[in-house]
Amino acid sequence: MTRKNIGLLTLMVIIGMGIFAYSLKNVSIQSLVKALVNINIWWLLVAVFCICMYFVIEAFVVQRFMIGQHKRFTFKNAIRIPLIEQLFNGITPFSTGGQPAQLFAMAQSGVDAGRASSILLMKFVVYQAMIVINFIVCLLIGFQYIQDKVNYLMVFVIFGFVIHLAVITALLMIMYWYGFTKKLVYVCMLVVKLFVKGDRFDRWNTSIYSKIENFHKESLRMKNEKKMIFHVFVLTFFQLAFYYLIPYFIMLSLGYTSVNVIMITALHVLIVMVISLFPIPGGTGGAEYSFAIVFSSFMTSHSKLILAMLLWRILTYYVGLFAGMFALVVKPDKVEEVGIED
Repeated sequence: MTRKNIGLLTLMVIIGMGIFAYSLKNVSIQSLVKALVNINIWWLLVAVFCICMYFVIEAFVVQRFMIGQHKRFTFKNAIRIPLIEQLFNGITPFSTGGQPAQLFAMAQSGVDAGRASSILLMKFVVYQAMIVINFIVCLLIGFQYIQDKVNYLMVFVIFGFVIHLAVITALLMIMYWYGFTKKLVYVCMLVVKLFVKGDRFDRWNTSIYSKIENFHKESLRMKNEKKMIFHVFVLTFFQLAFYYLIPYFIMLSLGYTSVNVIMITALHVLIVMVISLFPIPGGTGGAEYSFAIVFSSFMTSHSKLILAMLLWRILTYYVGLFAGMFALVVKPDKVEEVGIED
């Protein structure tokens, strides 16, 4: 990690500790300790298992994309990818650092940068598509609750959905309407040229067309491998399912055994969509607030609500940060590339 990244990580941990301290200011320490002592450790371990499976399944997704392209792309190499992604997503605004960090991690393993970039784009397409599908289903389930209880969050939920939908639409256009998309990008870049001049515009223009070209070439190959894409979609479905179930198991661990698993899971999907809009790395501040507001109706004890929020935030954010730091220093195994014609 660069000195700048270490500084960002340190800053995010400090901010997180500050938010935790602020959240606890109106909570009785005695009641918090009581809730912690009486926690059902087995349900909490299930929640821990869920976040572990989230990373493990993404590693399987990476390996699935690598089949036929590289020999000996080990699970050790594959698990580094989501962990390093989580680290850099967590310390950069709007999670912009995750993609370059994954590319770097794959290059460390000996994967060609161009091919790694294309694979990561395809993984991103499947992931985004599954997020959009999950969101539509969960919006139908949780819309009325959000509208009745916290209707001001609905604006953020819808806005987040529109952004994710726009991203997946743009990527699908590159896959299926390549010629039209290039013409559309050309027109957009003419507008950008009015505001960005010289070498900076040239770099942007070259980079955009290069990424479009690489992604389109990879998409043509992937479209011929429908079985692999189906497997990746199934894996991604289960990956996200494990992640979205975490608040439910945390609530069970705190004694709320009558909560509806479908409703809790659906609301968590909507919360994740809201978090993606906050420019602060990891959605820090907004994530904690959204969780506490949305789930306050299900948890009558304020101390248990805050404890649930802290446990959820540790599992879904801080575990990834520190696991990513460890993965970053682990030396990857070198792979052997298989010759494949594009």
